Amino acid sequence: MFFNRLSKNFGAFWWCLVFAMLAAPSVFAQDESGLEKTQSPYFYVPGADPAVDALPLKSTQVDVLVAGIIADVTVTQTYKNEGSRPIEANYVFPGSTRAAVHAMNVRLADRLITAKIREKQQAKTEYAQAKKEGKTAALLEQERPNVFQMHVANIMPGDEVRVELRYTELLAPTDGRYQFVFPAVVGPRYNSPQSSSAHDEWVAQPTLRAGADSPARFDLQVQIDTPIGIKEVRSASHNIHLTRENERRASVRLVQGNPGKAEEAVNNRDFILDYRLSGDTVESGVMLMRGEDENFFLAMIEPPKVAPSQVITPREYIFVVDVSGSMHGFPLDTAKVMLRELIGGLRPGDTFNVLLFSGDNAFLNEQSVPATPEYIDNALRMIDRQSGSGSTELIPALRRVYAQPKSDEVSRTIVVVTDGYVSVEREAFNLIRRNLDKANLFSFGIGSSVNRHLMEGMARAGMGEPFIITTPEEAREQAARFRQMIASPVLTHVRARFEGAKTYDVTPDALPDVLAARPVIIFGKWLDAQENGQLIIEGHTADGAYRQTLPFYVAVGNDAQQYAVLRHLWARHRIAELSDQEGLEGSGALREKITALGLKYSLLTRYTSFLAVDQQIRNPDAAAAASVQQPLPLPQGVSNLAVSGAYVPGTPEPESIGALLVTLAMLAMMARRHHGLRRHRLTS
Repeated sequence: MFFNRLSKNFGAFWWCLVFAMLAAPSVFAQDESGLEKTQSPYFYVPGADPAVDALPLKSTQVDVLVAGIIADVTVTQTYKNEGSRPIEANYVFPGSTRAAVHAMNVRLADRLITAKIREKQQAKTEYAQAKKEGKTAALLEQERPNVFQMHVANIMPGDEVRVELRYTELLAPTDGRYQFVFPAVVGPRYNSPQSSSAHDEWVAQPTLRAGADSPARFDLQVQIDTPIGIKEVRSASHNIHLTRENERRASVRLVQGNPGKAEEAVNNRDFILDYRLSGDTVESGVMLMRGEDENFFLAMIEPPKVAPSQVITPREYIFVVDVSGSMHGFPLDTAKVMLRELIGGLRPGDTFNVLLFSGDNAFLNEQSVPATPEYIDNALRMIDRQSGSGSTELIPALRRVYAQPKSDEVSRTIVVVTDGYVSVEREAFNLIRRNLDKANLFSFGIGSSVNRHLMEGMARAGMGEPFIITTPEEAREQAARFRQMIASPVLTHVRARFEGAKTYDVTPDALPDVLAARPVIIFGKWLDAQENGQLIIEGHTADGAYRQTLPFYVAVGNDAQQYAVLRHLWARHRIAELSDQEGLEGSGALREKITALGLKYSLLTRYTSFLAVDQQIRNPDAAAAASVQQPLPLPQGVSNLAVSGAYVPGTPEPESIGALLVTLAMLAMMARRHHGLRRHRLTS
């Protein structure tokens, strides 16, 4: 009887065991017994305590005013406790990589609490004390230049708390097109044990499963007010309602989808608004702003047009392609379209190679090969076979590429294709900078809500350019832009000098080669500017020497009010430069300088935070308050593998596959032995 039952259920037993083995790494990785090496995202499970409101974030309202080339943004997050116990709400949310976050207010009933900028550790200490004393308090921290975390303590039952953030950013045009981006969701990060942030708690964010709609409402409206006529306004990411007030003013409102339908959600991807102004030229010039204690300037210089080069040096391209779990589906499918355009468009004199990476990595060829139809077809077939699985070990992949031998006569370009869902940004930037003598680097971010901090930072460190592709339709366009850009740099050996003004604290310190049809941006401070002062830009183009002269313009009236934010923008760019330098010199090397800038200019940085505390004690039993992690939706087009894959050390390695095959072989032997024994009993 036992053997008959075993035989009947053996197939089910076999497959259950196989699936258990395949799932085992994820199970073990989530074990809370101390085996977990990193903080990792996890799927949200509704709380069992009905007294606790597990979803306290009720809405996010974004109001944007675009005046000329500067965007002033107000983000209002509304938290409400609909449970019966006091709570602390914790929420991880994204921001623009270029944002200068300079103010925060908290509204509690009829009271307005203005936040103060504090050194980060001091802010944490004061927040913890206020929380312990039963005071309602809000703490805003920067985890990455594009990732922030909000903590709101002692939200009493029935309370509605509104937190208002203010930031500004510069909108520099590309190819005459202006673009405003508001990231709506932080994608789940694979947290490698190699990351210096392996134990950062913010990475372990709860995430809704694919297809689950976030209950938090998301609204956005943009007011565009420009000195030149508006030619076109459109959004490729969302449905919008456009109202034109006149030729220079327009308003945009986000059109909401049907509530409860995840496929019509509006807060699971970046909001991208593109607009063009009348005429195709960039408004170049030098704007000077007088301040109370410091004077600032902003220079925007349109680069020369691309001139065809008669002789183009042969190049070697290495495509580093992410095939991890978070790339499964739409991101990888889009990457395949883009890579087909890039690789298929290589010139016969070029050489190339492809490195696929997830938990491990593998080259297509031992060394780069000529861009012949045969080699190109082989590469495209290999890429087409990928489906996306495993973790995202970016650093080992980059190290392997930089270790590849290279001839001094060859110009090497590395092209990284990924969604950027990793937490090793600092390690990646440092590795790229230390190998600038070996290659430059371009990054292609694929997906509806990519990690722009990683993509832009890698390109900046590698003296290249970032490309963000949010839809399959953009793949061919961006591939063509890349080919045009690398064919011939627009402007090289760029130098800037001022006549008729004493300038200092100029950023950037050195101007890189201009590779795209985007303007050169220079920030700084000035003293004693003369009316006939001018900025002179010199360099080399494919046609020879280049020189451009731009006169000064002192902002007055409405312009003076608009450009008053230059102090924040200058400080934001200076902090970014110091952060890059700090990565090279070692962690914390420039902490004091960055902290001082954050405190002086009231800016959120990695070392400074905003803190608002209501002095009224509202919760006499603060120790009993529950801490709630607000879950985030998965970005549009990203599968559940982005979260489950975060727990898996890598894609199946040969030894893992071998162990599985051994087990299957043993099961097969048991099955054959049982079958033979059963036959023997039946015939005897």
